[in-house]
Amino acid sequence: MTWRQTKDAPFFVGYLNAVPKTLVMFLGVFSVCFVAGLGLAALALSSTQNDPGAGGFQWGNRFETAGILELRPYPVFRVPANEEAPAKTYMLAGQGKRGVFNQAETHKGTTVSIRGVPVNRGDLTMVQVGRVEAVEGETAEFSPSEAVPLGRWKLAGEICDGKCYAGAMRPGRGLAHKACADLCLTGGIPPVFVSSGSVENRNFFMMADKDGNLLGDEIKSLLALYIEIEGEVERLDDLMVFKVDLATARILK
Repeated sequence: MTWRQTKDAPFFVGYLNAVPKTLVMFLGVFSVCFVAGLGLAALALSSTQNDPGAGGFQWGNRFETAGILELRPYPVFRVPANEEAPAKTYMLAGQGKRGVFNQAETHKGTTVSIRGVPVNRGDLTMVQVGRVEAVEGETAEFSPSEAVPLGRWKLAGEICDGKCYAGAMRPGRGLAHKACADLCLTGGIPPVFVSSGSVENRNFFMMADKDGNLLGDEIKSLLALYIEIEGEVERLDDLMVFKVDLATARILK
């Protein structure tokens, strides 16, 4: 069997400086389909990812107020109630991947003015501290309330660093964020348990060990995993504290 060409087939010859019209049409259609295919593939891949949420730095809403610094066991800032809002407790972080333990140790239990930038996601708010100054008289009659015990709970969720999950990084959870969370927690950023279930309509909990002390390297093997864990829950003004019993931790996935 033989094949016989009945008409001239389009063929590109570089030195002739001309591309046959049929090849131009083919390349044009191929390019459009290729670019559209890449766009559809990117859209399909992105649709499988979890929503990073709407958290972020509130640059237009700078934080500056007076209150009392405490260690519970991580640094928190207790702000008295006023005519517009009840008493609040804020978790604190420093610049970058650092905590504010030095400032908290220096001013523990005293009245200070803190200036910083809030990082907010839903009802989770952390203040990135820029300046801490001792003040007198502004909260002279303020006596922070004791933590309210809410009983022992078994919760499922993920351990994150509070600053990134609140919006400093997006996403602030999952395997994509594990190395960053490790560095943040090592630097003194308070760990936060993000629960799939709620306690008094709250899903975010500042963490401590079962005795109310700082958590150490023992939680690093549990980062970026969906786990189940038990512990005592306390309410500190509007902030939930989860005193976890690490011996009960169980990896779900």
